Amino acid sequence: MVEDSPGQDGKPSSDARFDSLEKRVAEAQRKEAIRLGQKPPADANEQLGNRVLATLIGGLLGGTLIGWALDRLLGTWPMFFIALMVLGTASGFWSIIKMSNANAKKDR
Repeated sequence: MVEDSPGQDGKPSSDARFDSLEKRVAEAQRKEAIRLGQKPPADANEQLGNRVLATLIGGLLGGTLIGWALDRLLGTWPMFFIALMVLGTASGFWSIIKMSNANAKKDR
C-alpha cells in the first residue's frame, strides 16, 4: 500500500530542545527591544482610547480658544467663550459616540 506522504510520519512530535530554543530566542528578542528602547506596538484598544481622548480634548480646547478669540475681538467677554466651550465639549462627546457606534458595527 502507498501512504499519502512517503517517508514522513503523520505529525512531528514536539522536541523539548526546539521548545527551549524558541523560548530563549523570544527572551533575547525582548531584551534586545528593551535595550534599543523599542516598545511593543499599541493594540487596537489603546489606539481607540488615544483617539477618544484626543477628540474630547480637541473639541474642548478648540471651542474654548475660538470663543476666547471671538470675545477678545468683539468685546463680549464671557458670551462666546462659554457658549463655544459648551459646544466644543458637546461636539467632542458626539464624535466619541459616533466612534463607539462605528466600532460596535465593525465588531458584528
